[in-house]
Amino acid sequence: MRTNVLIKHEVKLGFIGLGIMGSRLTQRLHSSGWNIQAWNRGPGPAEELRQAGVPIAASIVDLVADSDVVLSSLANDGAVHSVYSDSGGVFASAKPGTIILEMSTISPKQSRLLHREASSLGINFLEVAISGSAPAVEAGTVTLLAGGHQNTFEQCRPIYESLAKQWFLMGGGSSGVQMKLVVNLMLGIGMQAIAEAVSLGEHLQLDKAVLLDVLSKTTVIPPALVGKLKKIETEDYSPQFPLRLMSKDMDLIMETAKAVGADLSAACVTKFVLDANLKANGDLDLSAITPFVFQQASKQLSAAQASNMDRFCA
Repeated sequence: MRTNVLIKHEVKLGFIGLGIMGSRLTQRLHSSGWNIQAWNRGPGPAEELRQAGVPIAASIVDLVADSDVVLSSLANDGAVHSVYSDSGGVFASAKPGTIILEMSTISPKQSRLLHREASSLGINFLEVAISGSAPAVEAGTVTLLAGGHQNTFEQCRPIYESLAKQWFLMGGGSSGVQMKLVVNLMLGIGMQAIAEAVSLGEHLQLDKAVLLDVLSKTTVIPPALVGKLKKIETEDYSPQFPLRLMSKDMDLIMETAKAVGADLSAACVTKFVLDANLKANGDLDLSAITPFVFQQASKQLSAAQASNMDRFCA
């Protein structure tokens, strides 16, 4: 059966959550000619987008009531639950037939709950997880990983075309966020591997600039991590993908793996390193683990640290 895709000039979009990713996604949709308004719990990001010409709704209720498609990008399960399920939230305001594209990285359990609640209300719900950092959002080169009904997925293709390089329907509800956890498992372990490789190279007294340049030209560094080498070279750890978000994702990965009986030995070391850096470097870029890994290579783990690592890997 033919699916009627969204027509840009006929559809009203509403975007909830204007953090590092959400603000850039909203700006891309606005720049691409979509009729979009936005809402954020904090006033700062909203005011920046208002000055860029994006209308800002007074409340979630106002935004949802005036939107055919609602998109969101939020920090974690708690934020998503609050925005969607609290009184005055999305589900209390959305009319049947509304399309929702929920783009946060959340637990599969929370995603399944959202799908069930939306279905009971006659709302067309997709989770559309994003693989890619802030620069990839700005460039429109992210990958979208969706879970939900195929008709709704196909209907929203014009939105994906404004945001992404490629998009995939992974299966039913929560399969998109499950795939995002698989992808971010590789991202986290990959950054840990790069940090250890740089540590080894420096301990071998290889020239750091040459070491990083050669690494950037090898086929073993994935495209998503090539830019981290420049950050390590310049020691500029301003956030593209904050360490705290990778730490949150790694928690979700480990919890999900435990629930299904998957053994992730390398991931437990990555989780230890992320947790050890969270308090001091949580708002910095993920690549900020590199100095910590280098320093740890120069000394033995303390008994307390070894105990913590054993706990993570249990």
